Amino acid sequence: MRELLLILIPLGAALAAAIWPREHTRRWFLPATGLAHAGLAFWLLFRPPVDPLHAWIGFDPLARAVLPAVSLLFLFCAAYAVPYLGIRAERPNRVFVAGLLAALGLMSAAHMARHLGLLWIATEAVTLSSVPMLHFNNTPRAYEATWKYLLVGGTGIALSLLGSFCLGYASLHGGGMGDLTFASLTAQGAGLSRPWVLISWVLLLVGYGTKMGLAPMHTWKPDAYGEAPGIVGAMLAGGVTTVAFTAVLRVRSVVDAAGEGAISSRTLTAIGLFSMLVAALFLLSTRDFKRMLAYSSVEHMGILSLGAALGGAGLWAALFHVWNNSVTKGSLFLSAGNIRRAAGARTMDEVSGMSRVTPQSAALFVAGLFAVTACPPFGPFFSEILIIRTAFAVGHGGAAAFFLACLLLAFFGLTRVVFSIVYGRPRNPASGADPRLKETLGVVAPPFLLLMVSLWLGLATPEVLREAWTAAVEQLSPVK
Repeated sequence: MRELLLILIPLGAALAAAIWPREHTRRWFLPATGLAHAGLAFWLLFRPPVDPLHAWIGFDPLARAVLPAVSLLFLFCAAYAVPYLGIRAERPNRVFVAGLLAALGLMSAAHMARHLGLLWIATEAVTLSSVPMLHFNNTPRAYEATWKYLLVGGTGIALSLLGSFCLGYASLHGGGMGDLTFASLTAQGAGLSRPWVLISWVLLLVGYGTKMGLAPMHTWKPDAYGEAPGIVGAMLAGGVTTVAFTAVLRVRSVVDAAGEGAISSRTLTAIGLFSMLVAALFLLSTRDFKRMLAYSSVEHMGILSLGAALGGAGLWAALFHVWNNSVTKGSLFLSAGNIRRAAGARTMDEVSGMSRVTPQSAALFVAGLFAVTACPPFGPFFSEILIIRTAFAVGHGGAAAFFLACLLLAFFGLTRVVFSIVYGRPRNPASGADPRLKETLGVVAPPFLLLMVSLWLGLATPEVLREAWTAAVEQLSPVK
């Protein structure tokens, strides 16, 4: 029963924050809850339950492989939120704090969902809980981004609901009882109706792929990431997208069991490489450093899809990359938030010389750039090298070459923007600059520590994580 606390603690804290009367102390619910959640998640990582709690929900190997990464990201974002909300004292934080805590509980439920319907409900609830946080800045562009997030995300989640119905019908049509637990669907395997399995796979991949931000369903990302506070961008890029990715992995295991693994691999390869290409091309043209992070997220969702398409070894590397992407994107979004508030603007045409204005945040932003572009010795270098090696090993040399070309283009695009805003002569702050921003320990330490985790994952990946990723691969691909 202890794994249920991963859901109940954040949801209880969200309720408490919603009714808490004092505005200036409500923000402390975030780090307190984050610390409790991370402590429990890592306890379960080291001492996992022998069996999942229930056929519908449980801390199974896949949840164990990814949920602690989301919990760790939330903990550092929560620590950053205390000084951030102190600076933004003019904005009421009741909905923001309660929404962020509710999102953590719902992401935990989605990661532990072992039933197709429960997975859909939890994912939709995560989407809705994120909405109030997107327009925290209370600007017209923020509201426009929120509506786009709702409309595009709502379309995706509707398609995934339709895909869930189709997969249930595949079970009934094949003589099953319509049991939508993943264990039952996988056990039915070849008995599932193959045409309906393929229809459901397309719908579910597009639906959950929209939540991941895979191209061409990525159109909500640049606006949402560009207008949301850095904390929210970090949790969307490292938390919500991870929920959608694990949903795709669970569905893909059913498709493989039905004998359509070749088709699922080809579609994941195609959409993964296409996402990387689209992201690289947009990175070469964007001038907004927050939208730049959105396109970088599209690229990394493509990397995860390609890894998952390559079989057991590629899936292992993709789970490794989930951790690397979460902590690296978290560092980039938090340091970018500092730069954005200090400059009062966010494009190359308006911002430069930030190495003099916010030297610590600028240094972290540059270091995060090298980490996210897979420069050694940061973690993404090692997970992406594993994906490339696996692609060559299984005979996908063309995909590996395309992968490398997209990485090179993305590197050029990212460095073009980052170096432009960091170096040069400082410009006068725009009218939107926040004069209260100081590079205190509270706003610098969280992105720094996230970068250190990325470095640690690259140089000394803990054996317990390797074992957890191996167990998840065995759960999802038992015959590979």
